[in-house]
Amino acid sequence: MGDPIRPPFEEVTSRDEFERWYWPVHLLGRFCDRLSISKTGRKADLRARVAAALDGHKVGGPPTPKPTSKSKFNWSKDPLTKNTLITDNISFGPRVRGFFSKAIGPSFVCHKDFMDWVRANEGRTLRDAINAWHTLEARKEDPTFRRDIASCNNYLEYLRNIRDAHPTLTIDEAKACWNEKKIRPAKNGFVIYEKSDLRFL
Repeated sequence: MGDPIRPPFEEVTSRDEFERWYWPVHLLGRFCDRLSISKTGRKADLRARVAAALDGHKVGGPPTPKPTSKSKFNWSKDPLTKNTLITDNISFGPRVRGFFSKAIGPSFVCHKDFMDWVRANEGRTLRDAINAWHTLEARKEDPTFRRDIASCNNYLEYLRNIRDAHPTLTIDEAKACWNEKKIRPAKNGFVIYEKSDLRFL
């Protein structure tokens, strides 16, 4: 008998059953719609809110409102140059990513380390950010370097772990294992790599 498979979200009506599975953000949003609760906030916020609602508790909105920005600079419309100052309301939408891609070249990737640096350096210029990106990328020349993965990014952590355990595994094979594993029971909704996952190939 094979592993049980995650049921359609419409069929999940209890907290215990909900917490037995991994739920991607778009399905958490559909749970929120079904339960008439707020779907604003981080994935962890949504998951906790849905679990509480399924348990019969009254659920309000997100616990912490988004802080009001001091800057009025419009990152999607105002001119961007290398002398533009980083503000507290910087966003990494298509226009900002396009600016960095043009300034740095096709190798540009807007990874978490870079975004964290930018957000932590309000008042510096985009020229400083470009230089910081090159400095951050130079670390990859160190064979022992490992970029941090945010604790909430289960997908990337799983891919790293399975490929660490099986260096010859292609990224497509790792993704295939993830796609099968994520719909099987996952304690507290977190998918963990196991040696037996290669059976999905």
